[in-house]
Amino acid sequence: MPKPKQAAGRPRDSQVDHAIASATRELLAERGYAKLTVDAVAARAGVGKAAIYRRFDTKQEMIFAASVHDMEEAPPPDAGSLRHDLEAVCATIGAQLAQAPPDVLHGLLADVHGDTALGAKFTATFIQRERFVIETVLARAVERGELAAAPDAAIVHAMLTGPVFFWLLILTGDHARLPELTAQVADSVSASLTA
Repeated sequence: MPKPKQAAGRPRDSQVDHAIASATRELLAERGYAKLTVDAVAARAGVGKAAIYRRFDTKQEMIFAASVHDMEEAPPPDAGSLRHDLEAVCATIGAQLAQAPPDVLHGLLADVHGDTALGAKFTATFIQRERFVIETVLARAVERGELAAAPDAAIVHAMLTGPVFFWLLILTGDHARLPELTAQVADSVSASLTA
């Protein structure tokens, strides 16, 4: 399971973490993805650029952590069934993607897919963290006897994320209907896995 970036020495200051995340979100709202700079975030947060680069290797990582989720992403509490666990995961995915402005998600996707090294870094950190959440939920279902064996977590990840992503970024669907969508996605994925 990937861990948050941590430099050697004294523990990180959570107030600095919060200041960086808040400054990033504020500046994204004011300037948009393309015009956000690490210098501007550092100035707004009242920290040096070194404090940011101790936490993030790239501007894109900083933006993703502030806009979607950081490396502290945790599995949901055990809800007692695969269906309910998947609904909790899917609801989290919906809430996270809905909170990020569309230009941020489009910009991040363009950058991640346009730079092989950056794409590999995202896969090894944020995507692996998301995959850990899915693997945990699937392992619970195996322990309960709901599944004979854990299915491919990457496929389940795509099954849960794909419809929500398409709804928000391609169809520009109504955010108020996300709970309905995520519940239906969890129903269909659960039914498919337990069939």
